[in-house]
Amino acid sequence: MHLQSGLLLWSLFAARLLPLAAQPNVLTSHNDVHRTGQNLAETILTTSNVSSVTFGKLFQSTLDGVVDAQPLYVAGVSIPSQGIHNVLIVATENDSLYALDAATGAQLWKVTLLASGETASDDRGCGQVTPQIGITSTPVIWLKTGTSEGVIFAVAMSKDASGNYHQRLHKVSLTTGKALVAAVDIAAKYPGTGEDSSGGYALFDPKQYKERSGLLLLGGVVYLGWASHCDDAPYTGWIMGYNATTLAQTSVIDVTPNGAEGAIWGAGAGLAADSSGYIYFLDANGTFDTTLNAQGFPSSGDYGNAFIKLSTASGQLTVADYFTMYNTTAESNADEDLGSGGALILPDMTDANGQVQHLAIGAGKDSNIYLVNRDNMGKFSPTNDSAIYQELDGALPGGIWSMPAYYQGRVYFGAVGGPIRAFQFSKAMLSLTPVSTTGTQFPYPGATPSISANGAANGILWAVENNTLAVLHAYAAGNLSQELYNTSQAANGRDQFGAGNKFMVPTIVNGKVYVGTPNGVAAFGLLSQ
Repeated sequence: MHLQSGLLLWSLFAARLLPLAAQPNVLTSHNDVHRTGQNLAETILTTSNVSSVTFGKLFQSTLDGVVDAQPLYVAGVSIPSQGIHNVLIVATENDSLYALDAATGAQLWKVTLLASGETASDDRGCGQVTPQIGITSTPVIWLKTGTSEGVIFAVAMSKDASGNYHQRLHKVSLTTGKALVAAVDIAAKYPGTGEDSSGGYALFDPKQYKERSGLLLLGGVVYLGWASHCDDAPYTGWIMGYNATTLAQTSVIDVTPNGAEGAIWGAGAGLAADSSGYIYFLDANGTFDTTLNAQGFPSSGDYGNAFIKLSTASGQLTVADYFTMYNTTAESNADEDLGSGGALILPDMTDANGQVQHLAIGAGKDSNIYLVNRDNMGKFSPTNDSAIYQELDGALPGGIWSMPAYYQGRVYFGAVGGPIRAFQFSKAMLSLTPVSTTGTQFPYPGATPSISANGAANGILWAVENNTLAVLHAYAAGNLSQELYNTSQAANGRDQFGAGNKFMVPTIVNGKVYVGTPNGVAAFGLLSQ
């Protein structure tokens, strides 16, 4: 059942990635559970019509807080008493969910995920998400097969009048925003003696965490990954699963239960999944047990600063495999961790020997790109990384605080303080140096690019430059030196949309590009529409 349910879910997501006549939907972080960032059914925007002459800002909607989550999109939704609309779902750090008309930005409904007498959380003394912490992670939408009827899952952090902090998982109607079941307060324990433990169990304290990872819907379960507030102890590395129908908790794992730290940051990227139902993510600086058992796994179950594969078999989360670098402890001690980036599942590739390889890729602060074989990730050696599938040392000067994208045999990384770099696959191996780069240098936190294309044609890479005045850029995906458009090109500030924001992942669908801002969402498209 585990394999079958994983294959069924992947087939549903994969169907949305193919060039289709109908409008696609964007239901999850970075477009699909592989987290590729690509919409391959974009038939309106082309490399010819995306220019400042024909393309620009269409509208900008002001909402009630910072938008860190990626906007999501569902076509043809029937809104009670308002007709059928293409709908944009936007979440704010004020704990609000909005449904907007995707063509005009008009509000269709708004719902608060705050309980009575509560406010969004303060920033817990950490400037990573500020001034409020509400809905940080990208929600996920579950559609009834063959329809536009569905539900939205979102995690909201709040603070009550007594100063207590809450993390809750919500399930609301796509058409009305009304709760479908009672929100669930996040609580968990896991066997362990680490820094957040008591009585032989690691204990999840909601005030110590924020949910940054985009929600993952897999096999009827919603999975959540938890990060800390800066590196403010105590915290460890939690992932949890909740039944998508009832919101009952189904599974919990702590990947540093007998140690410390090990947050799941991912620059807001969602936990990734492959077609067999395994989950992948990059864990941050934290305890790694360098003493291994007979199977090559950490003796005390601590996997800090590692590329981790989780099994969901029998409804339980367990570590199925992992990779960490030979100098993992030194990197953790220097806060030079792998977990600042997001993991991406690559399509199957055939190597020079005719063997099909199942690969995943990720990068973090140490400037290296790590390419792992999902069937044998490499585990740990204290002397070298020779067991890994491929490692590109120093390929990303400045390090990664973002998520890569994939398109047509290329993977695109937006490192801090440098250009977006495209690396080419050939016979299941990655080029050692970039085959293409942008002329733009992207300041902190770099950029998480997204791709629009009509199958193999009209590939465009979109990315936001986070500055005092944010800039949306569009490049030819096959040649990043060819910039097609940016929001600073038109006269009189026509396309400018305000200040930058830490998490700004463009959503491209149905001829439009949507970008979250510090106070709402901006939309761009063909000016003649």
